[in-house]
Amino acid sequence: MLSYAASSHPDGLDATTQRGCTTVEVDGGEQLRGECIAQSAEEHRFAGSPLADYTIDGNSDLAGLAGIVGVAAAFAVLFAVVRTIRIGRSGTRAADRADDAAVRSYAEPE
Repeated sequence: MLSYAASSHPDGLDATTQRGCTTVEVDGGEQLRGECIAQSAEEHRFAGSPLADYTIDGNSDLAGLAGIVGVAAAFAVLFAVVRTIRIGRSGTRAADRADDAAVRSYAEPE
């Protein structure tokens, strides 16, 4: 929810790539003028996805919600990875205990 309080100015990387250019509004959009690295930038392959660029379907008013969805998705992936690792470890431990029991029963004299 803090994303609404974030600065609208570009971060360090964006500001660095835009050095030497000015931003001009053209036909309701922004265009760079001058010589800078940012002029050769292209849209990323997920630019058309529903949660691209910290928005939901291009609506920047929903940036906070997009952030919450992103954090929730990251935690869901982390939870799945940790759970998979735990299941793998518990299966290995159970197999080790079964092997130990088999070795003990084989080694005990009758």
